[in-house]
Amino acid sequence: MARIVGGLATSHVPAIGAAIDLGKTQEPYWKPLFDGYVPAQQWLKKVAPDVIVLVYNDHATAFSLEIIPTFSIGVAEEFPPADEGWGPRPVPVVKAHSELAWHLAESLILDEFDMTMINVMPVDHGLTIPLSITCGDGPACVAPAAWPVRVVPIAVNVVQYPPPTGNRCFKLGRAIAKAVAAFPDDLKVVVYGTGGMSHQLHGERAGLINREWDVAFLDDLAKDPERLRNIEFLEYVRETGAEGIEMVMWLIMRGALGDKAVEVYRHYHVPASNTAAGLIILEPTG
Repeated sequence: MARIVGGLATSHVPAIGAAIDLGKTQEPYWKPLFDGYVPAQQWLKKVAPDVIVLVYNDHATAFSLEIIPTFSIGVAEEFPPADEGWGPRPVPVVKAHSELAWHLAESLILDEFDMTMINVMPVDHGLTIPLSITCGDGPACVAPAAWPVRVVPIAVNVVQYPPPTGNRCFKLGRAIAKAVAAFPDDLKVVVYGTGGMSHQLHGERAGLINREWDVAFLDDLAKDPERLRNIEFLEYVRETGAEGIEMVMWLIMRGALGDKAVEVYRHYHVPASNTAAGLIILEPTG
């Protein structure tokens, strides 16, 4: 039987990927951020999952305003890095676990979540950066020849209003946990929630960072997820900027861990290209 052994949430700021790819991770601006990723790499090696269910949002590469699914799941055998305007990132092709992905798709749809099944999908920085910082080697996050773990990508619309609520995302996490537990193969699964934290990239509030709000969110992922799942959309916008809504994807990860979880590592740094960058690792406790 498959089982979820941990959850990890992290920001996926595009400039993080550029810093890795250009060899800038140990420059003074970036060093404090990247040094904090090493314990996450060590944790992932220790846990040694077979599959990562990676929740992220597409940034107008696989999807455009012509088609905006709320929840999508990639069911193909592999997913190539996307060209986001300056060529694909120099990272490995993402190898999937198609059998688990199809099982999740069936289970989630029968559990009344309307998943869009994707057979061809390039994956952008929203997915490849979390892999780089957790599967790469050391503070330079040097990419391996192949990612050491298979991935099931789940894409969430947090770009075009209306996004799914935090509560709906939390419930999706619970449904993912139910589906994983019903998969017959003996697999260790880690769930990633990505995006955020507080940031706004445009308008009069460009550059907004709300450390106090971010830290309280990190605290309550373990202590009080019930509070987090009921945060309304307008609070995210008001307190964390227009792009802070990405944090609802962290609640999919949290919902997948069950009622109780313990925090095992946290890293928070500002700024990372005008964004508050956070990373937290949780493990289920029952």
